[in-house]
Amino acid sequence: MQRRGTQARPRWRRAVTWAAWTVALLIVLPLTLAGTALRAQYAGEAAPEARTRGRDALWLGHAWVDGRRDASDVAALRRRIQDTGIRDLYVHAGPLEHDGTLPPARKAYPRAGRLISALHRALPSVRVHAWLGDRLVYEPGERGGLRLSDATARAAIVASARQVLAAGFAGVHLDLEPLHSGNADYLRLLDRLGPVVRGRGAVLSVAVHQIDPLPGLHTVSGALTGHRKWISQRFFGQVARRVDQIALMSYDTGLLAESLYGGYVAQQTRLALAATGPHTDLLMGLPFFHTESVGHHASAETVRAAVRGIRLGLTREEPVRRRFGMALYVDFAATDEDWAAYGKGWGRRHRS
Repeated sequence: MQRRGTQARPRWRRAVTWAAWTVALLIVLPLTLAGTALRAQYAGEAAPEARTRGRDALWLGHAWVDGRRDASDVAALRRRIQDTGIRDLYVHAGPLEHDGTLPPARKAYPRAGRLISALHRALPSVRVHAWLGDRLVYEPGERGGLRLSDATARAAIVASARQVLAAGFAGVHLDLEPLHSGNADYLRLLDRLGPVVRGRGAVLSVAVHQIDPLPGLHTVSGALTGHRKWISQRFFGQVARRVDQIALMSYDTGLLAESLYGGYVAQQTRLALAATGPHTDLLMGLPFFHTESVGHHASAETVRAAVRGIRLGLTREEPVRRRFGMALYVDFAATDEDWAAYGKGWGRRHRS
């Protein structure tokens, strides 16, 4: 009996050991291969022509339209961006209500007219857009928030776009999150918004999620976690065809090292370029903020790494593309180091 028990224990231990090794290989090996691939994307040198085209953008907070910013802030902004490639300013004029409406201008953005006039005087070549959004967009069957499946809500968003254009904004910048891949109601909304915005001689732009690093990953992540971090490359292209500008929010990746993040951004840039037609401006987002969370590590998601990654992706996919830029998120969290890394890495405004 003692001999059989002695033999049984090693078998049990061997089984546990093999199981542990199997689990480790299933988890560690894919992560190792993915990390190696991302670091490879971050290697090499960007082409000299991978520099600003003068089509960059900057997200500005609500303080610019509610009276907290004044003439001295406009002057400081002018000094900050006048020699950069920034052409478009996305000024937060929302948020949208969950039914798609905006409060009256005197409540939602009481100083917008004064701001637009001041910016036109200080920076004549810059366009000022109304940034509208809702961070609680729900799919059919979910409760609360903005329902894009509701035709009345979509019509209200179109009416809100008319409202901000009547206030003097040069464009509508739509940021609806979360945006699930393949959302046909979102495409229907863009189909209605486009003619309205362009009919005013204005610009329609959107901010969207990152593209699947691997085909179908948004489906897997949705099934496992209930959170769809990515959208398909095909859906990205469908959105891009309906707008004048599309900004990919290439931050909040959860990656822990600059080389991994930079490689990831290089890959995202290539995927986005391949999906964006020649008549749409593609803007890649830069993390001008420094919060710490599970999804964002400021030590890894640096402006330096993002700029280098974007330039590498541009070099490899379409180095001479003119309708391309970077979008800086967000003005009130940016540091001098962020601005310096953007200016040094991407260069000054292109003058043709």
